Parts: sequence; C-alpha cells; structure tokens
Amino acid sequence: MALDVNGTSYEVDEEGYLANLNDWNPDVAAALAAADDAELTDAHWEVINFLREYYEEYQIAPAVRVLTKAIGKKLGKDKGNSKYLYELFPYGPAKQACKYAGLPKPTGCV
Repeated sequence: MALDVNGTSYEVDEEGYLANLNDWNPDVAAALAAADDAELTDAHWEVINFLREYYEEYQIAPAVRVLTKAIGKKLGKDKGNSKYLYELFPYGPAKQACKYAGLPKPTGCV
C-alpha cells in the first residue's frame, strides 16, 4: 500500500502506518490525518512532536498509559489525561497519534 503526498509515494502497512520512519515529514502527517477525516491543530502537533522526541530518546512508541503520564510530566496535568488526549485522537491517543507521528503502532495496541 502507498500514501501519495505532493507527488511522492510513501509505503504504508495495511493499517496505514509508515513502513519507513525516515519518510515522515509534516506533510505526511497531515495526509495521514486527512485519510481519517481529521485536521491537525496546534494541540495535535504538540502531542505528535512530543511522541517523536519520546521515540528518538527511548526507541519505542509508548502505550496510552505511559503516553498520558509522560505528557502530564512535560506539558502539564491539563494535557496529561485520557479525556484531553481522546478528544484529540478519538481512535486511541497512542495508536492514532503514533500513526500521524510516523512511528510504529505501540506495543499492546489492538
């Protein structure tokens, strides 16, 4: 499967996750979101950028519980809670946000 963005084709798996993490860029993130009928706001980007930094440091995509706790530490309790994250990413904060961030599906996500 492939995702076409600005004339470039990017390989994705059957769930729409990028096959090559190095292919990610903000335009790819926006296209992945558009495929889900979502538009990325500054709040989305804050979580996406957090996830990319987290992945760079730990080489793992965090499950939702770890993500919620880590965001709470870095961005504050008002953002580090499930309600806020599910409002941004209704299909699952870890799963959907990692997809838009160009990261693999978190371990334990169905």
